[in-house]
Amino acid sequence: MSNGHGVSTLITGAAPYGEEAADVLITDGVIAAVGAAATAAAKRATDVEVIDADGLVLLPGLVDLHTHLREPGREDAETVETGSAAAALGGYTAVFAMPNTDPTADTAGVVEQVLRLGEDARLVDVRPIGAVTVGRKGERLAELAAMAGSAAQVRVFSDDGDCVSDPLLMRRALEYVKAFDGVIAQHAQEPRLTAGAQMHEGDVSATLGMTGWPAVAEEAIIARDCLLADHVGSRLHVCHLSTAGSVELIAAAKARGTRVTAEVTPHHLLLTDARAIGYDPVFKVNPPLRTDADVAALRKALADGTIDIVATDHAPHASEDKECEWDAASPGMLGLQTALSVVVATMVEPGLLDWRGVAAVMSERPAAIGGLAGHGRPIAVGEPANLVLVDPAARWTVRGAELASLSANTPFEGMELPAKVVGTFLRGRRTVAGGALVAGVNA
Repeated sequence: MSNGHGVSTLITGAAPYGEEAADVLITDGVIAAVGAAATAAAKRATDVEVIDADGLVLLPGLVDLHTHLREPGREDAETVETGSAAAALGGYTAVFAMPNTDPTADTAGVVEQVLRLGEDARLVDVRPIGAVTVGRKGERLAELAAMAGSAAQVRVFSDDGDCVSDPLLMRRALEYVKAFDGVIAQHAQEPRLTAGAQMHEGDVSATLGMTGWPAVAEEAIIARDCLLADHVGSRLHVCHLSTAGSVELIAAAKARGTRVTAEVTPHHLLLTDARAIGYDPVFKVNPPLRTDADVAALRKALADGTIDIVATDHAPHASEDKECEWDAASPGMLGLQTALSVVVATMVEPGLLDWRGVAAVMSERPAAIGGLAGHGRPIAVGEPANLVLVDPAARWTVRGAELASLSANTPFEGMELPAKVVGTFLRGRRTVAGGALVAGVNA
């Protein structure tokens, strides 16, 4: 029996979904047995690696629908390999790579290149997201069908970083992807309402004298696109929801049957625009950090299912793009290694989600939205062994310099967070053990 290294693996004492402890046996990359049957089968096997997981929580491997891996083009900020390492350490077994690369991932050739780089790294499954428009310029549709039919089998398309602001182009994109059950992931930002914007438009921006990014710039696009999705009968996904008004719009659209899903980032669940007071560009992000009221609305919406998933929007930047004046800094924050801990701090510890809820919003639903088979599956016999072990009692201090990313722009620098990933398994093969990458796993 083999998990890819010639042996089976028995995880003992872990609590699937934080519930009753049960042994789990992994053989040939799949879950072979759970509970007493796993213990008995392991005793009959000739070569079994035993992992003592007493006190740990076992979850399906996490899936991120919104990751920036920067390669090709900005390998000074991140590569597919370093981003994959950060993902594995954060408990992820699959990530979807956004197309704002150089060249843009708007052709079959580029998305297949990203796919191959992920396969070479062998740390997580990397699934490319294709651009909606050529060069993400919002002028004409990219080769959506060619990307869908490529080896990368792209099903998610986005111009993230920019909004598909032309309503006719957005309609055509929604119509086009229906043929292969694709989804358009919209960066909801009306550009004419955010020209020169530096942070959330509100009391803090007025005090600091910075140009504001009004909530309505996000909400207007969401309202429009939900109506377009209704009209076309296609699937819409809204990236990085950030306002209470956006939550209301998504709730109303779902109530009338719109095929819309939405995501929230960890940083929008925890941080507010007050962080801008020190003018530290590490807190500059798009969409911007909002108000306490927005944070409360986002948490409630994630708990009640109005917001479907947590997505990191992991956005690494080279030091020169962050260690500068606020106005000149690039927006974006690291997220892969801190996401689970932030969700525990903001949702689990306050009692808004249990561990089954965490599995739903960070694994099961993201995999379903992205059409990713083999991930976000139940911890059950016959399922692929894409799993993560979490120590719920651990606490750790975030240090950007110690993260696996090539960049260090974490907004959680110096913050103590709960829960720590101590093991990650990709089809039964350990990519992370004891909270560290397994030596030679990507060799």
